[in-house]
Amino acid sequence: MTQDDLSPADERPSKSQLKREMSALQALGERIIAMSDAERARLPLSDELLAAVKETSRIRSHEGRRRHMQYIGKLMRREDLDAIHAVFEEVEQEQLQRDHAFHRLEGWRDRLIDQGDPAVEAFITDFPNVDRQALRQLIRNARHERDQNKSPTHARRLFRLIRDTAGM
Repeated sequence: MTQDDLSPADERPSKSQLKREMSALQALGERIIAMSDAERARLPLSDELLAAVKETSRIRSHEGRRRHMQYIGKLMRREDLDAIHAVFEEVEQEQLQRDHAFHRLEGWRDRLIDQGDPAVEAFITDFPNVDRQALRQLIRNARHERDQNKSPTHARRLFRLIRDTAGM
């Protein structure tokens, strides 16, 4: 069978393929709905789709929401999906960077509590503008809490001091 022998019906996607594509568009619509307004503002969305996304919060009925998601999927067909996926990728990368920075700060906190003065000197070297007295006091209090098996109130305060000093 050659390319010329194919009928126009053979060139169209199957009904199953169309359903899979629509489900994918609806899932993308769900992700857009779940975003905060600030994140959603970064997306290149049409006014019609933005209005439909905002309308979703008013729908309480399960069946009504299901139909509305089908409508959003239909609207998504007209959107620039590559640009939307690119923004999603940027948002995910930013979240990963925030997570890594958060883990580094947690590492500093744990290191300061566990190692004491050597870690304090290293921290002061990296962040010379830190309030040294407050830092040392919080470390002492956090150690005392840990030794007494109390809730980590001072460890949380120490983390906030580290975070503010690091400018995050």
